[in-house]
Amino acid sequence: MTGAPGAASRLSTAVAEQPEAEGRLRDHTVLVTGAAGFVGTHVCRELARGGARVRGLVRSAAKAAERLAELPIELYVGDIRDATSLGRAMHGCTAVVHLVAIAVERPGQSYDEINARGTERVLAAMHGAGVRRLVHMSQNFASSKSPYRFLRSKGMAEDAVRASPAEWTVLCPSVIFGPEDEFVNVLARLVRLSPLIYPVPGGGTARFQPIAVDDVARVVAVALDRAATVRRAYPIGGPAQLTLRQMVERVLVAMEARRILVPMPTGVLRPVIALLQRILPAPPVTTDLLDLLAIDNVVDGNALRDAFGIIPTPFAPEELEYLRGITAAQAFRSLLGR
Repeated sequence: MTGAPGAASRLSTAVAEQPEAEGRLRDHTVLVTGAAGFVGTHVCRELARGGARVRGLVRSAAKAAERLAELPIELYVGDIRDATSLGRAMHGCTAVVHLVAIAVERPGQSYDEINARGTERVLAAMHGAGVRRLVHMSQNFASSKSPYRFLRSKGMAEDAVRASPAEWTVLCPSVIFGPEDEFVNVLARLVRLSPLIYPVPGGGTARFQPIAVDDVARVVAVALDRAATVRRAYPIGGPAQLTLRQMVERVLVAMEARRILVPMPTGVLRPVIALLQRILPAPPVTTDLLDLLAIDNVVDGNALRDAFGIIPTPFAPEELEYLRGITAAQAFRSLLGR
């Protein structure tokens, strides 16, 4: 959730009955940044179900109306790059769930500006509004010293959170999957665009630990509900470590599709991806993300079950059946940003 800076404005308040939560969650008025995004919509739903009063900061009123209309939340149009937007949205809140981040840079939206400086602005707005509680969505292997620009920007954000006076909880997930994600859905769209041969970057040997978005949302709710999570960072992932090739194979089963998987060195793919970045409004992968597809992304000590008591959802074909609805036409339009 990003966009041009602008003052926040209240959109609407839906009314619905939700079961009461136990513990601290129902005592919170929570601002969720990026509320209309992939993770944000699931987090808002889980927090509302748990009894929290939820407020969402969104960039697009139309997108928010489409994704969040049925939820009992307040929506504010604004931007994390604008202090006025943040201040107005945070007024009267007791906690913030900060989700805004970009994995792909666009004109006017850089890793540094959105991921790193955006988080610093959120922290400053919290201080100004007197909000102390924060759940911050970081990234597995985020580090301000990482050689990878995306992970470095997320590491800079996490450093700012840890150095702040906020009562923070940091979550560090492996790749998150779900109906609206931009990782597994990209793999599926490439299936539709590759009618016979499917190139697998780096031979598909890099390992991931995909975690379901609903499980991530549950972790956010539990973290807010438990004082013991304050000033703690938690690596979270799914139940199994899978190579990229194994993930693609499960995507193919879910889509009832057959493709010949061809290992492709990243050095061969790089000039092709660089060209696509220049000519396509929304390329399926960038050179920065291509580098990340060649390294392991598995968690060291999975807190999902041990710390939060959540049974992880498997990355299994029966959990991925929504991918069958992706058509070749939709996959092509996605390249044009439509």
